[in-house]
Amino acid sequence: MRIEKAREKKKDRKRNRLIFRTIILALLVAAVVFALITNAKKDNKIYKVGDKAPDFQLQQINKNNDLESIRLSDLKGKGVMLNFWATYCKPCEKEMPYMEKLYPQYKDKGIEIIAVSLDATEAVVHQFIDKYNLTFPIPHDTSNQVNDLYKIGPIPTTYFVNPEGIIVEKVEGALTLEQLEGYLKQIQPDND
Repeated sequence: MRIEKAREKKKDRKRNRLIFRTIILALLVAAVVFALITNAKKDNKIYKVGDKAPDFQLQQINKNNDLESIRLSDLKGKGVMLNFWATYCKPCEKEMPYMEKLYPQYKDKGIEIIAVSLDATEAVVHQFIDKYNLTFPIPHDTSNQVNDLYKIGPIPTTYFVNPEGIIVEKVEGALTLEQLEGYLKQIQPDND
């Protein structure tokens, strides 16, 4: 009788272990499926040449420019140089005078230069604008909304967008005056 009870107890323990292990396995599978679905729903797209430039809207902070806010889709029909930069970035600082030099000439040809500041505070951006007397629109990405949208890594990073809103070039790193002018010519609208 005791042997039978011992066998029955052993059998119950095996069954309980099997049920416990099955529940744990089911929970692990559910967690993996949840993680996969959640990651699949995130926008992990990295925009490259040939893609439509994703739309955004930011407040423009440059007092030397008339625009109050920048919405990329409002610039359809124009070529757009979309530059991501920060005041603490030495290569960014080096290319800003080139951008300012070419801006008046290319603005008249249907090109807009948008320099999205990734700085933490607006005050340092205003000092930088004053130092270089910048006149092109400078929106401030205070919440990293556009930075995250475009998955910006190193700065400066510049996207050149044609009048149809398609990215024709992406450049990571500072541009020389000659490079900048060459890319601006690529996105210049046809004025036939």
